[in-house]
Amino acid sequence: MKKSFRSKTLVGLVLAFILTVGSIVFFNGSVLAQMSGHMHGADGTGHDEVIMPRLRGTNASPEESAELAVMFRNFETISREVTVLPNGIRTVTRSSDEDVMAELISHVTGMINRVEEGDDPEIIIQSRTLDILFARGDRIQTEIEVTDTGIVVIQTSDDTEVVEALHVHAAEVSDMADRGMQAVHEMMMRN
Repeated sequence: MKKSFRSKTLVGLVLAFILTVGSIVFFNGSVLAQMSGHMHGADGTGHDEVIMPRLRGTNASPEESAELAVMFRNFETISREVTVLPNGIRTVTRSSDEDVMAELISHVTGMINRVEEGDDPEIIIQSRTLDILFARGDRIQTEIEVTDTGIVVIQTSDDTEVVEALHVHAAEVSDMADRGMQAVHEMMMRN
């Protein structure tokens, strides 16, 4: 009987040890994730920078969401030049990281195709400015050129509201390239 008691006690101690160590690991992992900036907004208003769930959309493919995640995680490598035209915009966007540049080219060309088709990806964090661009994509003339210095996009329109939206969206994208998700958070708070 003593042997049985000791075995049960030993099993109980081992289980208690495992639960304690597991709790410590879980607690420390959670705290470390929060401290390192990977997860915040315990009240549900923040985002998880590891999986970035708000980059998903009701009409976006997993690949499109993944492109966005790569760009937001590596926004420091992205630079933009925007020329505001009377009837649109000219942008040159580049990345110092060739993998990020490949994702950037895929994203830009994919989204321009979506605008031309009026196929809104409905990404959770997207700017309301895009609503008019997706609704009136047939009123936008677009030229795209990939060069050694980046991807050059010229978009023009005869529709003054579309031109205004192109100007605003170009500034929003530049802000995201400069400040990453912080710019998105602020835009979402304003909206």
